[in-house]
Amino acid sequence: MAYSTKQQQAILNCLKQRRDMPMSAADLAAELRQSGQPVGLATVYRQMEKLEAAGQVHKVNTEEGAYFQYCSHPEGDKKQDCLLLKCESCGRILHLDCTQLQPLYEHLLQEHHFTVDHRRTLFSGLCEACAKKERKDGEQ
Repeated sequence: MAYSTKQQQAILNCLKQRRDMPMSAADLAAELRQSGQPVGLATVYRQMEKLEAAGQVHKVNTEEGAYFQYCSHPEGDKKQDCLLLKCESCGRILHLDCTQLQPLYEHLLQEHHFTVDHRRTLFSGLCEACAKKERKDGEQ
C-alpha cells in the first residue's frame, strides 16, 4: 500500500491487536475513541474498503452484519490462499493459510464453472477449544 494515513494506520493496528476476533466498523470506531484516537464511522468504512482492496483485511459478511479482520499475509498478498474458520460457539474467526482446498476450488471451476473467492469464503463450525468443551459437557 503506497500511501497510508494516520487514521488508516490506527485502524489497521487495532485490527492487528485483535487478529482472532472480527470487528464491526462501530466496534473499531468505539475502540479507537477509547484509546484517544477518535475516528468517525464514515472514515472507518472508507478506510476498511481501501484496506480490503489492498488485501490487508478480510471483510466477513454475517447474519449480524459486516465484520473486518486483519489478514496477516506479507504485503497484503491477495493471491495467497486464505481460509476463514468461524466458531459458532465463541465467535472467534481463525485466519488460516491452507493450500489443501486448491483441488476443491479447481473442481468447482472445471466441473461447475464456479470461481470461489477464497478471501471471502467462511467456514462455520467449532474451534478446538469449544469442541473439547462441548464433548466434555456431553460426558457429564
